[in-house]
Amino acid sequence: MAKADYYEVLGVPRGAGEDEIRKAYRKLAFQHHPDRNPGDKAAEQRFKEATEAYEVLRDPDKRARYDQFGHAGLGGAAGGSAVDFSGFDLADALRAFMRDFGGDLGGLEELFGGGRTGPRERRGDDLQVRLKLTLEEIAQGAEKKIRVRHLKACETCKGTGSRSGSRSSCARCGGRGQVRQVQSSFFGQFVKVATCPECGGSGRMVKDSCSTCRGEGVVSGTDTLSVHVPAGVMAGNYIPLRGMGDAGRQGAAAGDLIVVIEEKPHPVFERHGADLFCELPVNFTLLAVGGKAAVPTLTGTAELTVPPGTQSGEVFRLRGQGLPVLRGSARGDLLVRVKVWVPGRLGPRERQLLEELGRSEAMRPPRPGRSIFERVREAFASYQGE
Repeated sequence: MAKADYYEVLGVPRGAGEDEIRKAYRKLAFQHHPDRNPGDKAAEQRFKEATEAYEVLRDPDKRARYDQFGHAGLGGAAGGSAVDFSGFDLADALRAFMRDFGGDLGGLEELFGGGRTGPRERRGDDLQVRLKLTLEEIAQGAEKKIRVRHLKACETCKGTGSRSGSRSSCARCGGRGQVRQVQSSFFGQFVKVATCPECGGSGRMVKDSCSTCRGEGVVSGTDTLSVHVPAGVMAGNYIPLRGMGDAGRQGAAAGDLIVVIEEKPHPVFERHGADLFCELPVNFTLLAVGGKAAVPTLTGTAELTVPPGTQSGEVFRLRGQGLPVLRGSARGDLLVRVKVWVPGRLGPRERQLLEELGRSEAMRPPRPGRSIFERVREAFASYQGE
């Protein structure tokens, strides 16, 4: 089963800051912690997934590799090992939960602290596009051009949304970008700090709206962007283009454009990780007496030595003729299964020769049993296991 996207697990956008990631994790960890859900395997699994996601996204190096290459870029460093519950104290989580969400348990606001203060402009949305690549492009790496339709900063008002370029403080929140709301829960009554619905968290309002964007600061447009694709990528890997998503309203930061890799089917090769597989039709004579055969590769041809007495269906490995390993110097192999080719039409002379050959004792096939087919399967399995 494919791993879930770490950002989706925590419920945060790809451009989320460290504080936002930490708060999202604390909320999920508090909700699904095994101490609060004894015997609930589903809750325990969600807790493990949230912890694994947090361990990657909180680490700048791991997060950078994950952002560029997905789970494949983490290798064995992504987690997936057993999660240690002992380092997560439920009481500490409660205090952190209340602090992060501006809580006031029973009016003790000083004990639990307040939420984030100050305006917070809403970042533009992340966008996603799919980029189809051939195996040849994946083998060599590529520079691709893509056309993207997204929201761009309005050129008339420079993205501010205002004709004059100025904005005033929001009357609803006093320029803080947040409003305080009293709510009740099973913990008791507490004060929650929420984003101001009037200004969307920016703390500022536009009074003289731009006629082009109607005060939004963004307009729809199309751009042609260049994407560098490293050699060895796989379907499902993605490449983030920072700030190339939708522009934010009224001057807020733009979102990212996520380029998701897809592979085009190849007429000759099947891909298995960094290895490639193909079938090579050969005539009976080559299998019987042995010889050389030309095998197609992604860059041309390679020579395969076929020993005498080779059975149809046997698999040969050409080392280093596969795909490069992402972020590494190694290359995969090319697995070639030889398959006897039977001509559909024969001339009189060819028919006479084959009939004479067929009456030879050396041409008599073995009796049915554990012979050809099992040996072929065993040979194929042994090559795959190398």
